[in-house]
Amino acid sequence: MAELATIARPYAEALFKACADKGADLSSTVAWVEELAAIAANPQLRQLADSPNVSKTQVFDVIAGVAKSALPETAHNFLRVVLENGRLDVLPEVAAQFRSLVNSKSGSSDAVVFSAFPIEDAALAELGASLEKRFGRKLNLTVKLEESLIGGVRVVVGDEVLDTSVKARLEQMKAALTA
Repeated sequence: MAELATIARPYAEALFKACADKGADLSSTVAWVEELAAIAANPQLRQLADSPNVSKTQVFDVIAGVAKSALPETAHNFLRVVLENGRLDVLPEVAAQFRSLVNSKSGSSDAVVFSAFPIEDAALAELGASLEKRFGRKLNLTVKLEESLIGGVRVVVGDEVLDTSVKARLEQMKAALTA
């Protein structure tokens, strides 16, 4: 893991610097970098890219063809550099580090809200406001369903966890009763 992070860091920093120098929209850049990372994480694509019978140009064409939206010229150039250096496997880590750099610049953090049930937009906005007060910074919320929580939510912001789920409360009661 540390090795991937070490390899990915120069790519993420170079992309961040290039976008900052051009005055590019960082949120749209995050979107296409994460899209490329998701494509690169596909095991079938990895198998294709590792094949000695497939050229880097063919891999580039496949990735560009699979992308949902038209990629900007910066994305094409970035992808070509990654492929030429044989670093397709570190693209998901590059995306994570790039997003971290963008969050650092904007003073925000990514937060994952695990919930047993889908959360409506109004309730998510209210939850987001109270979480921003609790954590003291702007949060980019992502909701993931986890039925084992039974009810309530578990919020993960970086290395901080706020667990108000029914499952956590039951485990606390179990620990108190067995102690």
